[in-house]
Amino acid sequence: MTLVFQQILPISLVGFYLGILILISEILRRYYRANSEITRKIVHIGAGQVILLAWWLNIPSYLILLASLGASMVAIISYFLPILPSVNGVGRKSLGTLFYALSIGILTVLFWDKSLPQFTAIGILVMTWGDASAALIGQKWGKHKYQFLGSKKSWEGSLTMMLVSAIVILSILCFVYPWHNYFILITLSTAILATFLETFSIIGIDNLTVPVFSALFCYYLLQLFS
Repeated sequence: MTLVFQQILPISLVGFYLGILILISEILRRYYRANSEITRKIVHIGAGQVILLAWWLNIPSYLILLASLGASMVAIISYFLPILPSVNGVGRKSLGTLFYALSIGILTVLFWDKSLPQFTAIGILVMTWGDASAALIGQKWGKHKYQFLGSKKSWEGSLTMMLVSAIVILSILCFVYPWHNYFILITLSTAILATFLETFSIIGIDNLTVPVFSALFCYYLLQLFS
């Protein structure tokens, strides 16, 4: 009974947090006429912080995988039916939300049960903070445009992606491990890779490639140097 309670409480907290997040974004969209891209980024960033809750509450991997599967199914339905406009955006044809959910499941399989949740967190938070910051800065202040494989970006957005990703990666490494000078090289290398992957974002594929390959690259670099 105690074990069941210990599992139900963390899930309830996560569910409550996500419910409040979506509710706030829907209220902003419907009653305050907030731009759908803004509400989508609020959900995008806010939902990513769930990985920190899961890490802190030590939620077992199978529950995270179930949540990833459930979110994937909702994303597929929402792609065809506008059930959550604040998540997908009005008229937005992208599989980014699906790839977002899948990336959480993949990173959980790769790292969670190996007692390496920090790399799951690195992948997800690089995507949530880095990608969202790049989009918001690029749309508002991006004056120097470029195009890569059909994806239109700005140098301002890409530099923001690299800077925010570096902050996320270095913060988590310093939180988990004793300081080493090679953290700087690992951080910069991973941030550059994440920024490169983010430049190719057709149909939202960067929501899969950025978190998965950034986490794997950071992990293997750390193994190489340590």
